Amino acid sequence: MKQRILLISPVRNEVAHFECVARAVAAQTQPPAAWVVVDDGSDDGTLDLVESLAREIDFMTVVRAPPSPPGGRDRLARAAAPRAFNVGLRAGNDDTFTHIGKLDGDIELPPDYFERLLGQFEQDPLLGLAGGQLIEPFGSGWKRISIPDTHVHGAVKLYSRACFTAIGGVREQLGWDTIDGIYARMRGFTTRSFPQILARHHRHWGSADGTLRGRARHGRCAYITHYGILWVTLRALKLARTRPYGLSGIAFLYGYLSARARSVPRVADAEFRRFVKRDLRRRMLKPLSSRLPQYA
Repeated sequence: MKQRILLISPVRNEVAHFECVARAVAAQTQPPAAWVVVDDGSDDGTLDLVESLAREIDFMTVVRAPPSPPGGRDRLARAAAPRAFNVGLRAGNDDTFTHIGKLDGDIELPPDYFERLLGQFEQDPLLGLAGGQLIEPFGSGWKRISIPDTHVHGAVKLYSRACFTAIGGVREQLGWDTIDGIYARMRGFTTRSFPQILARHHRHWGSADGTLRGRARHGRCAYITHYGILWVTLRALKLARTRPYGLSGIAFLYGYLSARARSVPRVADAEFRRFVKRDLRRRMLKPLSSRLPQYA
């Protein structure tokens, strides 16, 4: 069966980055069969830019997401991205697509990105969720964002249809991009991020709504997905060595502890909780040099 990708890109206020993102998708050696770009209430000219580019790229369509429900300033904590993704899924999905992908509006792909990634799916029939790894601006160059090889960045997800169906799609809740990978592995699929397939992230990880707010949000994600306090403490210590130094780790730990104090609802699935605890135990037993956990 011919591989066909449905690519979905939720975007909001990406006028500074989206043209290079679109040109890179259009230049793919194996482009998506369809690309649905979902504008989620941009007010910086992104919608005009996206609609203009859609007139040039024949497999690209544009839809507008309905207004987000009211809430705090942190739109990512209110699950704006997966909600917009599902708007695009409803607009463009049909059973002819073999793979379903998510690409953020600030990710520039290399020309052979999808060709190489689809090759990995061909080589491993159990591969259900995959993506490349990301590099971001650092000084005068670029630096890789370090993540575990079983985690796939939320910005560059590619699911096989079988995996996407088995996990019930993308959940509209904080922590969705960790929950999906855990459920994929629970359902017998492999999840991989490939370090040899690199894409450029034009905005620093977790900084869309402020870096410290992003660190606290990731701490809440860790609580929601049943990550334990020892793992969280180790992760906070590692984050403390990133900018803003010290405060990054404190913000992450604060996000976790505040969610715990407020009894924020967690994934209500006993099987999920047991799987996470077993997985963390396995990772914590690795040699000290490699056991400090990652979270994206």
